[in-house]
Amino acid sequence: MKVLMVNKFLYPNGGSETYIFKLGEALIARGHEVEYFGMEHEGRCVGNRVNAYTSDMDFHNAGKLEKMTYPLKTIYSKEARQKIRLVLNDFKPDVVHLNNFNYQLTPSIILEIVKWRKETGRKCRIVFTAHDYQLVCPNHMCNNPNTHENCEKCLGGHFMNCTKGKCIHGSTAKSFIGTLEASFWKMNGAYKYIDTFICCSEFMKSKLDSNPLFAPKTVAIHNFLDAIPWIEVPKENYILYFGRYSEEKGIGTLIEAARRMPEVDFIFAGKGPLEDMLEGVSNIKNVGFKSGDELSDLIRKARASVYPSEWYENCPFSVMESQLYGTPVIGANIGGIPELIRNGETGLLYNSGDVDALCDAIHKIWQDDAMAAAMHDACRNLSFDTIDEYLEKIMKIYA
Repeated sequence: MKVLMVNKFLYPNGGSETYIFKLGEALIARGHEVEYFGMEHEGRCVGNRVNAYTSDMDFHNAGKLEKMTYPLKTIYSKEARQKIRLVLNDFKPDVVHLNNFNYQLTPSIILEIVKWRKETGRKCRIVFTAHDYQLVCPNHMCNNPNTHENCEKCLGGHFMNCTKGKCIHGSTAKSFIGTLEASFWKMNGAYKYIDTFICCSEFMKSKLDSNPLFAPKTVAIHNFLDAIPWIEVPKENYILYFGRYSEEKGIGTLIEAARRMPEVDFIFAGKGPLEDMLEGVSNIKNVGFKSGDELSDLIRKARASVYPSEWYENCPFSVMESQLYGTPVIGANIGGIPELIRNGETGLLYNSGDVDALCDAIHKIWQDDAMAAAMHDACRNLSFDTIDEYLEKIMKIYA
């Protein structure tokens, strides 16, 4: 089988890139052919035989002339249609697997795939993995960055609310472009050609299902994880947070909880714009960004980890990883987080944003050694899809 992976970034940049690289590697290992289409970039590490990619669009560092042309290019891209056609003609894929494509590649590539199918008579399925809420929310987060409140006003296709709320970078102009993009493709109907929408959580599926065009075609499949060996290590008395120090991640709420519990020791491992807030809190030790064995060791030894997010998280790897390392998770009851935690068994859930509830949950695990030990043991029997198990499900969708 020939699979064309489409993603705007073709270099390590975030979760969607990790997803396409690992899925592509697994497909190739099973004897399938995989090529990639997206933007050209100096860090690009995958590609296609005809070396056809769109021009790099850097919204932050572009010149004035380039920025003047971006509004139209983010809605419709003639270049993207021309370039993907070169790949389609050469590679002749059986499946085009779309990932993040809005704004840089634009949904115009879907129209070209459909046109190519009609002109060549080839059968080619179009599959889309939703890594965020972009297809139902122009700022892709279902969260207003100005008020830091979760928002569903655009669901159902009411995209003018994006402009009203200045939901893209706090800018009326950028938000209006987002409204135009979403409204144009809603009227155009290009998304009707997608055969299957893969959602990484039941929660995300419920949001995409707000569009009656998507609802019959959505399927929820949690993300895959590399196998993590079970290693017994002595637990130490600290509560761990690892991740980004930002508003939507609930850092402010967690710091307030720490202030109220001076008897509990916290370790924070990460970085982000709210790092200064950690200063002066005596029971918080900020060790900075960690990865690899250093991070694994921190997770394994923690009494519990905390995932206090306050936006609609989808399927956070941190929650899954922590439990597979044998560390229970105190998680906010929001988005896709509760789908990953067996409440009372492998962790505890609390109402997102509620400092009192968070303190109560932390106290339960901190003060009850038997509970902490039982949760650690329960994590041993927890499992999430490996890449091979995930691939089995994907192949049924590709067929």
